[in-house]
Formats: sequence, structure tokens, C-alpha cells
Amino acid sequence: MSRILLVGGGGREDAVARRILESGGELFSALKNRNPSIIGMSKSHFIVDELDHSKITDFAVKNKVDLAFIGPDPVLDTPLAEELSSKGILVASPSRSAARLETSKSYMRDLLTRHSIPGNIFSRLFREKAELESFLSKENREFAVKPIGLTGGKGVKVMGVHLQNVSQALDYGKEILEKDGEVLLEERIQGEEFSLQVFTDGNRIAPTPLAQDFKRAYEHDEGPNTGGMGSITDSNGLLPFIPQKSFDFALLVMQKIAASMKTDGNPFRGIMYGQFMETTDGPKVVEVNARFADPESLNILSLFKGDFVELLFSMAEGNLKTNFDFEQSASVLKYVVPKGYGTKPVAGTLEIDLKSIAPDIMLYYAAVSGTKEKVEMSTSRSLALVGIAPTIEEASERVEQNLKFIRGEYYLRHDIGSRQMMEEKMRNFSRA
Repeated sequence: MSRILLVGGGGREDAVARRILESGGELFSALKNRNPSIIGMSKSHFIVDELDHSKITDFAVKNKVDLAFIGPDPVLDTPLAEELSSKGILVASPSRSAARLETSKSYMRDLLTRHSIPGNIFSRLFREKAELESFLSKENREFAVKPIGLTGGKGVKVMGVHLQNVSQALDYGKEILEKDGEVLLEERIQGEEFSLQVFTDGNRIAPTPLAQDFKRAYEHDEGPNTGGMGSITDSNGLLPFIPQKSFDFALLVMQKIAASMKTDGNPFRGIMYGQFMETTDGPKVVEVNARFADPESLNILSLFKGDFVELLFSMAEGNLKTNFDFEQSASVLKYVVPKGYGTKPVAGTLEIDLKSIAPDIMLYYAAVSGTKEKVEMSTSRSLALVGIAPTIEEASERVEQNLKFIRGEYYLRHDIGSRQMMEEKMRNFSRA
């Protein structure tokens, strides 16, 4: 039995843990919160600051793990992968250098530019306030204002959405400059976003179904950005409003990124996902990330068919296996979050009637502690409910039907995957 180290204690890692156990792996977990689901599945667990790479490496060596999988993006920006590798432990996640694909937005844009990878958009890096001010005062178009590093999906602000004029954009850009010493402007693009996650061993890649994430806190895609309030997938691996040619284009982009990183001597092994925008000029690259998406990966992992442990080893060893498949059903994920999430979240307690939740509902535990029946919320996302059904609308309704088995003060976006939402998306698609 293979001994697998899983780093991270959120909903994404809970989903990974279940696939590991289902594939016959023995689970060892290192996490900062007492996630009752992950801990309950673990042969041994270690409550630790997930950025403390030395302690996690010692835990892995002590428990003689064979392979490690790193979940959270901030952990990828530490030497953990390299330290584990130096101890003879296989790692099915990218090195710190390869993870710059996500941890440095300027690295990602430069890679796309140098290798003429399609789907790139205009971007410019600034390190001086005067230069930023001069540029914005002369431009008659809108931009996304981005910190270079990780922001958990919450640091990007867009002119015309979060920033109402050039003055606000300049103020926010200066704020980032004062904190980070540099800020990135990217042209604003509009359309439907979609995510393509792929498995790669540095040479070959294998795609998963397309997904769409909903970052805005409130219904009708309003309010502040969050880490993600929910996500959808469709039964055919596409999305009703994203055509096959756009999937093919996105897959080509991901293949070229993997090939370019190998050419640069910085090969990428693990999970890579691209976030794309379907525009009137075709798909454009919004960002590229170096791990499973959250929440989209929970949809994907809920539909995954095959030996997940074998997949992890094949990525780490450079001989990617593709003898796996996905259930041909639609899925809808909705996150249960504390009241005020996105602005001023208030932690509380949730009571869950596990025996009554339907078998076609996947319930994942995220940034919580307590027990599986009585959950102590933090100020972050708490529970992910994934409904699986023939259509997106039916999957959404399946989640709604099971909410009565979760009691407590919480918030959830009911509109994700609803008939009204999907009809509106299809009207927009038909007009495009």
C-alpha cells in the first residue's frame, strides 16, 4: 500500500484525500486546521503551519511516505517540493520554480510572450508611481490592476467593475506598489470565464472537463471577489455556452505552456489549470495556476473515474497514465460560508444531519474544525456541496433539496447553476 502525504486542509484537499483512499492509498496529512473529514481518513496527521516546509518534510520522512501532493498555492511558493525530493520522496506537484507560473503573474505573461503562445493579452509591469500615473493618464481603455503574487482570488480589481475611474485605479495601483514594489496592469477583457485543468508529467498532458467558477460573493455575480462561491460542469465535458473549438484552443495553450517550460529547463509536473475568457475574438488567457482549482477541482474529483494514486505516481515519475475517465454527468458545487463572507465574516457552528443527505450529494469539509456532525466554522469557506445529475439545472436543485440537513447561520449562493442563471447565459451566448 502506497503511503501518500497530502498537504492542506481545505475542501480541495478533502476531495483529493477521498480519491486517494478509494484508490487504495494510505493517507498522511499535514494541515493547519483540524478538518474532521481529512483527519478521520488519515493514518497519521500533523497540525502545522502549512508554510513550515522543514517540519512537514520531517513528518514525511518520519512516516516513510512514498509520494507527496501539495494542495494550497502558498505552499507551492516554499521549498517544500524540493526538500521532499531531496529526501527521495516523489512529488506530484510542481517545484517552486515551476510554480512561478502562478506565484508570479509577470513570469506567466513573459512566458506566453517569449514563446508566442496564443491567447495572450496586453500587460505591463510598473515599479514607479510616476510611470504608472503617466501611463494611465494617456490610456483611453480599461485595465485589470493586479498584484504580482498570490492573492487567493481576492486581490485583482478591474476598472469599470471594482474601480469606477482612472483615479481609483491609480490609487489602488499605488497601494499595491507601496506594499509589493510592483504592480501589473492587464487589458480588461469581457465574456464568459471558464477553467481547464490538466494533469501533466512535464511532457504529456491529459485534460479534465471544463468548469466555470463564480467568484463574486452575492447572487447575480455582484459584490466583492472571493476565493470562489461555487462552480459548474456539464455532462459532455464542455459548458453549454463554450464551444468545442474553444476547448480545443485552451488545450493547445496548455500543451504549449508545458512544452515551453520544458524548453526553458523548468519542467512542470502536477496539476496545471488555465483560466480563460471566451471573448468575441476567441478565448484569452486570464491566468494560469499551478495546482487544482478551488472550487472547480471538487466538481472534477467528484466525477473522476480511475486509480487516482496511479495517476499521482505517473505524473511524479514522468510517465503520465491516461487510462482514467469522468462520469458523464453534470455537477454543481455551492459553498456554505459564514455570514458576511467577502466583507466581515462571522464564524459560527453548523450541525449536519449526515444520515439524511442524499447519496448523490458529495459533501466536502473546507476551512473548518470540530466533528463531521458539528462543524466549527472559521472566517473562510466551510462546506462544499456537490450535486451530480444529468443536467446542470437538476444538479443545482439537488443541492438545494439537501440544504435543510445543514442547520446554523450561514450564507450560500442559491443561483449557481439555477435554471434562471443558465437561461441568461444561453441568451448571452446566442447574442455573441
